[in-house]
Amino acid sequence: MLDVARIREDFPILRELIHGRPLVYLDNAATTQKPRAVIDALVGYYATSNANIHRGIHTLAVRATDQYEATRGKVAGFIGAAGPEEVIFTRNATEAINLVARAWGDEAVGEGDDIVLTLMEHHSNIVPWQLLARRRGAVLRYAGIDAEGRLNLDEVRALIGPRTKLVAVTHMSNVLGTINPVAEIVEMAHGAGALVLVDGAQSVPHLPVDVQALGADFLAFSAHKMLGPTGVGVLWARRELLEAMPPFLGGGDMIAVVRPEGSTWADLPHKFEAGTPNIADVVAFGAAIDYLQSLGMASVRAHELELTALAMEMLRRVPGVRIFGPEDPEERGGVVSFAMEAAHPHDVATIADGFGVAIRAGHHCAQLLMRALGVPATSRASFSVYNGPDDIAALAEALGQVNRVFGVGRERAAV
Repeated sequence: MLDVARIREDFPILRELIHGRPLVYLDNAATTQKPRAVIDALVGYYATSNANIHRGIHTLAVRATDQYEATRGKVAGFIGAAGPEEVIFTRNATEAINLVARAWGDEAVGEGDDIVLTLMEHHSNIVPWQLLARRRGAVLRYAGIDAEGRLNLDEVRALIGPRTKLVAVTHMSNVLGTINPVAEIVEMAHGAGALVLVDGAQSVPHLPVDVQALGADFLAFSAHKMLGPTGVGVLWARRELLEAMPPFLGGGDMIAVVRPEGSTWADLPHKFEAGTPNIADVVAFGAAIDYLQSLGMASVRAHELELTALAMEMLRRVPGVRIFGPEDPEERGGVVSFAMEAAHPHDVATIADGFGVAIRAGHHCAQLLMRALGVPATSRASFSVYNGPDDIAALAEALGQVNRVFGVGRERAAV
């Protein structure tokens, strides 16, 4: 495993006490904590380099532009893009998906065309396509899951046909942890002439991801789930697609020439980045990528795989716990969602918080999946590079308290 004790020293927030106990942060699928290097990069930008980018020739403007564009280059290298011009900065992964739905979807999708989704999608990879289908008269088709929460590939194959324009699929479920075989799905879709958008919000921070190997057409993810700041998302797309797509937003910096009768557009990637962007947080995102690269994404994956296996083992020992998702940890990322017979997920999370353990409770922006699982909500523990076996033990201790509070032990003793 990674040297967790050393890594924790890099994260100031992990020194916080919650209800008198050390913080055990297991809500990383929602957002990750930030290392000192990211915090320093953000503060350092404002202290030494603050200026608007792409519009000035004075020293600060050039310095800010160089730092902003350096991050674009780091992102391109991190995901194996053909070049930095294929990397578009957005506010978050949700905006990246909406950009595709508008700029590509409004042009490419027509009456009666199909868009194939899955029941395990986050709402950000469902609602934009519902809106597109309403605008264009398209049909949404959903592939289901098996008993272990794996995507039913036979259903995916059956749903893809001559009218399919797009398959939109999560690389890794934010609820089940299921890692989907994207390359296989891409082969199915491309064989029918359809494009593929991958929601990489959960996979890019935790797995080695190479867009060339995936073969997809679009990839969306967010900085804040990979040790970076909030307010920065990424859309990667194949250059030829971006060249053909019209702008998503109009304004400054995305134009080449403006005349009374109309305008022409700037070259990639600037065509899709209208107005002043979130410069400081993009610069700090570069520091987050450096940090992950220093650990090595293969090592990050191996570390979180061990944690996931340990968590599943320890939670199974807690009476009344039901774990959702594949039984084999190799088939899932660092996410373990579960329900307890004794208590609602909100009660579970509240009691866990009393032990300093931060977990998520709710439908996790995946209401279609909750219905498929037959539950209104789950509790969810999710891991990052600063988590260790002691964090899993703290979670198990908190769940034991849940059972004690709701009398599970007493009931069993009485029986």
